[in-house]
Amino acid sequence: MTNTPKPPHGRIPHAPTEFKGRTCSIVGVGSYLPQRLMTNADLEKSVETSDEWITTRTGIKERRIAAADEFTSDLATNAALRAMEMAGVEAGQIDLIIVATITPDMPFPATSCLVQEKIGAGRAATFDIEAACSGFIYGLEIGRQFVMSGTFNTVLVIGAEKLSSIVDWTDRNTCVLFGDGAGAAILQNRSGAHGLISTCLGADGGKANLLQMPGGGSRCPATHASVDARLHYLRMEGKEAFKNAVNAMCLAAKEALFSAHLEISQIACIIPHQANLRIIEAVRDRLDATPGQLFMNLHKYGNTSAASVAIALDEAVRTGRIKTGDRILLVVFGAGLTWGAAVIEW
Repeated sequence: MTNTPKPPHGRIPHAPTEFKGRTCSIVGVGSYLPQRLMTNADLEKSVETSDEWITTRTGIKERRIAAADEFTSDLATNAALRAMEMAGVEAGQIDLIIVATITPDMPFPATSCLVQEKIGAGRAATFDIEAACSGFIYGLEIGRQFVMSGTFNTVLVIGAEKLSSIVDWTDRNTCVLFGDGAGAAILQNRSGAHGLISTCLGADGGKANLLQMPGGGSRCPATHASVDARLHYLRMEGKEAFKNAVNAMCLAAKEALFSAHLEISQIACIIPHQANLRIIEAVRDRLDATPGQLFMNLHKYGNTSAASVAIALDEAVRTGRIKTGDRILLVVFGAGLTWGAAVIEW
């Protein structure tokens, strides 16, 4: 390679990845979206907003909403089964299930345990992680370490959310943004392939107040007062979240590219967190990427948090946007604050 990438500013990057021993590849992907479609026109009937207002500020035209009897574990299970089918993996082969979510079926047991039972993966270890919209990339990196170390041969990573259960449908600033869905990936060692090349993960707990759900935990358990105060719904400080999202996503992308010894021009497909069109365009411009490098489905599904890039990755693969040998950049940002990026050779 003739051009040596410059390290990102503001933080010492991890050492560039060396491909020694076992590598880890995504061998199958899958996604699931609920049937119910909620358009901007539908939202006009319940809050003071308009299709023009939502589209101009977010790029979102519609989103999917899970049924009353459809839960995060159900969404995750459907996505997992589709990823398993693509990978040609049976339930009995799965060694580990990781579910990234901020909307578990219940505080405990873990949603991953419920998914394990539903897909019949009785020999698999399971756990949940919570990194909000960054959860899927956090899960990929955790799974990668298990595969590369030889601890496990087959890892199922799922990002799944039923955000409609925590959205305040009276708040026009947030209810227009979110949707439900799930995406999944099967990780295995694949001989002769680089697979997951590099990952960058980061967080800033000092800004946790920018995006949160105050109620429901040990700090603020459910009471009549907490319910009346609407503390069990998602809250967001939009302007500050926007600014931090752009900065963090750009830094994460640059660090992941540096560790992979790649320039942005060598990336065939960039899949950013599908949160807001303005954020995506700002990140694209700062990275000197082209519109043709981006893959977006934001207009159809809105922000599905941990499921966002997983759903988009599945859609990009199944529509032929991503082909064997392509280098892909995933980049995300979420509550915590958390952020991450991953470079993948497909």
